[in-house]
Amino acid sequence: MLRIVFGDTPNSIYHPPTYFDNVYHDEWITDPFSVKVIKDVDQSDVIGPHVISSPFLGSISTKELSGGVKTLMLMQFDNSGKIFNASACGDNCAKWIFEISKEKEKDLTINLHHIMDFSACEEFEAYIINSQKTVHNYLEYLDEAISIEDR
Repeated sequence: MLRIVFGDTPNSIYHPPTYFDNVYHDEWITDPFSVKVIKDVDQSDVIGPHVISSPFLGSISTKELSGGVKTLMLMQFDNSGKIFNASACGDNCAKWIFEISKEKEKDLTINLHHIMDFSACEEFEAYIINSQKTVHNYLEYLDEAISIEDR
């Protein structure tokens, strides 16, 4: 299940892209999940673990991927128990965050500093840590997130 904590939280990586640059493994880049995410979010193609073909930038290194892609890969592959700041991602990453949470055998906990748009996620469900409530759709999530922001 997707677990969300709004605001600062202990054990959270505030800037996941920097953390990613120092911990990723080459096999993460060429994994089928990453290839799909890089294509969808960055509109780029994986050539190999060190070369990405971007229609905007030409050939780029792994370290030049977007912060959103890097954060998604950390959520998928890093098993350190760290909580990643999903506000480093754009709303175009929301569906991927939800997909990762459904595939994980254990809960995926993320940190948000804004209200992410999960409206495109069908069958959305998440546990809001701040209020200890489970929301069962996007509108319930939105109501809960706004009430937390108003506190």
